[in-house]
Amino acid sequence: MALARGYAATDASKPLQPFTFERREPREDDVVISIKFSGVCHSDIHQARNEWGNSAFPMVPGHEIVGIVTAVGDKVTKFKIGDRVGVGCFVDSCTTCASRDVDREQYMPGLVVTYNGVEADGKTPTQGGYSDHIVVKEGYVLSIPENLPFEATAPLLCAGITLYSPLRNWGAGPGKQVAIVGMGGLGHMGVKLAHAMGAEVTVLSQTLSKKEDGLKLGADHYHATGDAETFTKLAGSFDLILCTVSAEIDWNAYLGLLKVDGTLVLLGIPEKPVPVHAFSLVPGRKSIAGSMIGSIKETQEMLDFCGEHNIVSEIEMIRMDQVNEAYERVIRSDVRYRFVIDMATL
Repeated sequence: MALARGYAATDASKPLQPFTFERREPREDDVVISIKFSGVCHSDIHQARNEWGNSAFPMVPGHEIVGIVTAVGDKVTKFKIGDRVGVGCFVDSCTTCASRDVDREQYMPGLVVTYNGVEADGKTPTQGGYSDHIVVKEGYVLSIPENLPFEATAPLLCAGITLYSPLRNWGAGPGKQVAIVGMGGLGHMGVKLAHAMGAEVTVLSQTLSKKEDGLKLGADHYHATGDAETFTKLAGSFDLILCTVSAEIDWNAYLGLLKVDGTLVLLGIPEKPVPVHAFSLVPGRKSIAGSMIGSIKETQEMLDFCGEHNIVSEIEMIRMDQVNEAYERVIRSDVRYRFVIDMATL
């Protein structure tokens, strides 16, 4: 075992604090990564504060990880010491299950999440990227394109793939009208990616306070959902709506913005059940769906796409000891658009 340093939540009611723990010694198929930057995802906050009711403590959050390879196991062939790599939301899965599907593995049994989970041995807790290093199986490590700024690439490992996957799955591209609900850490990535795919992109945000940013990042249109007239003016306009917010909204009103055969995809997870009237769906053969991150294969595809189009997240760098303050600012939506921790400050 090797000692690792990080920041952990030790209790749902306490701030994150310095924490020392053990990482496993690398096995023959493992890659050891010195973590350089770790993104702050809102799901880190949910889990550190046990807001989903499934938290195990002590917990080192972080699943938007980029770093440098410092060692590899004897059977590792894809990576070498010095490579720029990333780790996303999961670090293992069942490779022998009858239901194994590398294109949709994030939905299959046996997924081992990067933190607040248990490794394949069924007993060792997984710990995340708010730490100095991590040991990960080769098949769950991702290559980072050389042209992308390292620190701003970290949020792609969650925010990026969370938007890329549904955009690809529902065919965003030339001739498609795509709306992004929410202009935050997820939403701004949806704008950049949908624009790069060639879709006509509209941002639907509560106010117009971020309109200048949205248009600069690639949106063609920007509308305030706080104005009831927006829903009248845009009725029947969109092939695809990606909802990145977790707040309670009028789902029936948003379904009214879809064209025939259009789809509303939930990416944010509302606290309460989603109330939908049958007549919001049936007359237009509309769908409401959900999407969760992406497979390792798709995440690498997303990173390569971002490399080709020079896409990274808009970030604010913080020191490790600023993470608790950053959590409060995320809750207040006081960040444009993603916090990234410089792990050199650990």
